[in-house]
Amino acid sequence: MQRFRSGEIDVLISTTVVEVGVDVPNATVMLIEDAERFGLSQLHQLRGRIGRGGAPSTCLLLSGVLDQPEEERTRARARLDVVAATTDGFKLAEEDLKLRGSGTIMDERQAGFSDLKLTNLLKDRAILAEARSEAFGLIDIDPDLRANPQVRLEMEGRFADRLEWLFQS
Repeated sequence: MQRFRSGEIDVLISTTVVEVGVDVPNATVMLIEDAERFGLSQLHQLRGRIGRGGAPSTCLLLSGVLDQPEEERTRARARLDVVAATTDGFKLAEEDLKLRGSGTIMDERQAGFSDLKLTNLLKDRAILAEARSEAFGLIDIDPDLRANPQVRLEMEGRFADRLEWLFQS
């Protein structure tokens, strides 16, 4: 790595260890094999390792899904197209949420359909932020919800097995 950084060698073949803390201003080209195996955030982080100097840079994403079913190829292509279309990390996170789903709020699943019944994390951001603020305000004033028995009863009914976790969060 030091020889690459100093310019003694021109090519570095690496694992994703380069994602963490590599700053080589003269690195201008990156080739990522089997790019479909990585998440959008990881691809964004990897791509961010090049183009740190004054020269233009190029990141090539190679996919190895030709022998995969059509559905898998389509999903992989959609994800790689998102990375190719933007360098905005917030936009990539939003697209990742659209493609993979939000997972669950009251469970450990980090992708797939949400357990929220009446809202959408992307479309309803403003009202969700307001609801969160109101909920935290209520808990700050009444941590055990003793003054709000209806709210406590509703929470016990919906989240009985996770109520203690919810109050600790």
